[in-house]
Formats: sequence, C-alpha cells, structure tokens
Amino acid sequence: MAAKYVFINNQLFLEQDAKIGFSDLAIQRGYGIFDYLKVIDNRPIFIEDHLNRFFNSAKDMYLEVMLTREQLKTAVRELVHINKTPTCGIKLLLTGGYSEDGYAMGTPNLIISQYPLNMEEENEFEMGLKLVTYNHQRQLPYIKTIDYLQAVRLRNFMQENNADDVLYHNNGAVTECPRANFFMVTGNEVITQKENILKGITRSKILDFKIEGYTVIEKDFSIADLTGIKEAFISSTTKYAYPVSIIDGKMIGDGKIGPVTKQIREQLFKLTYA
Repeated sequence: MAAKYVFINNQLFLEQDAKIGFSDLAIQRGYGIFDYLKVIDNRPIFIEDHLNRFFNSAKDMYLEVMLTREQLKTAVRELVHINKTPTCGIKLLLTGGYSEDGYAMGTPNLIISQYPLNMEEENEFEMGLKLVTYNHQRQLPYIKTIDYLQAVRLRNFMQENNADDVLYHNNGAVTECPRANFFMVTGNEVITQKENILKGITRSKILDFKIEGYTVIEKDFSIADLTGIKEAFISSTTKYAYPVSIIDGKMIGDGKIGPVTKQIREQLFKLTYA
C-alpha cells in the first residue's frame, strides 16, 4: 500500500510522522476550526463553498489562514495526487497554535488530511436512520469548530437507545444532528431549522431546489411539530439527503425513503456528478 501523506503548514509528511506539539490550543483547550469536503474522481465537490465557510470560521475565531484560497486548492490537488486516492474526503483543520500559557492564541497550525471514502457504502440503506433527541445547544453553532465533545460523549446514550445518531433540541426547539442538518416534510413544505445551527453546504443546495408541490423553506420548529410528518431526512457532505425512519422510537411514514427525499437525493447527485 502506498504511503499516506499529510500536509502540515504547507509541508508534506508521512502520516506516521505528521505531528503537532502538545502546547497547541487544539489540545490544551479544544480551540480550532475545520471543514470537510469530498473529492470524486479527482474533482473537489463544492470546494468554493467549503473554502468560504472555512475562511469565515477562521475569521470568527480570530485565526489567520497561512495559505490563500488558490494555495489551499493546490494543496488539496497535490495531496489527492500523491496519495493516489481520487475519491476521498479532505479535512482542512486550523488550530489555535502553540500557546505559552495554555490560554493565549499562537500562530495557527494548518493541517490538511485525506480519508478513504466509499460513496456507495455510505449511501446503501433499506431503512432510514434512527434518531434519538437530546437537549443540547452547541456553542457558537454557526462556526464549524472542532468541539464535538457532547457528540462523542453521547455515543453510549445512542447505543442505549438503539439509535444511529442524536437529534439536538434546545428546550424543545429542534436544531441539528452533530454532523448533519435535519429536514422534515409536511403536507406541502420541506422545512429545515433556521436558527442556532451550522448551515451546511449540502443544506444550502437543497434550499435552492424546486420540488413539485412543495416549498423548501427555513423555519424554526419544535419536537412537537414532528408528530405526523410525512418524511424526514438529514443532509451532509457524505450522505447527501439520507432518510430518517425513526425518531425517539416513533416511525416516520413507512420507515423507508419517501418520494420527496428521493427527489432531493437525485438532484444532489446531478449537482455532484455534473
């Protein structure tokens, strides 16, 4: 197997040699941001959108990105080429940098890493996802930070509730899943939460879709509004629009992919493979 390389601060390292020091604020305080995009047959998908969010997240966290947009795109292409993995996931990670006192920011470390990605396996399903709700509001939800503390902590909670993932709510107001946005389908609307969420790239594409007989909108809604909905799905970079079959033990529709979710998936496929 070919050696796997990682970029750190615009230098290539073998994966086993790719390291940052313990005084980095990402380790000391969990301070940093990232973005994640997919590459299919050597084509970075929606890379301009992902870079927009990456630079906006960096600005909001007062972190300086050492490379320009064009240099980042070049680095992504070089990493895909040298690792000989034309279909993959790419993570751009920017840390808080080395801190003298474990609190003050230093010069950020930029890490670009690559992950195998089997899109067929990621999207094979007979039934949709099973979600369990949990009362939690992410800190700085509009920024894609590296803080997934609650999501990792809740792994046992998910297993205890026979769930595939968690659906957060803020005292009853539905927000998002840890790594995905949430949509519900009512009589004539496809609705995603408007406030207190990370506004995903795939979510933004869906908001522009035309679905016959339906309006796709942003609107706040609660757990109580999930009763009797026709369909539900999550959206993310890797899962496109993925059906949800059960929430808190209650079946959504017949538990299988619904016609609206199917249409949206097909439109996302067209955008991705155009």
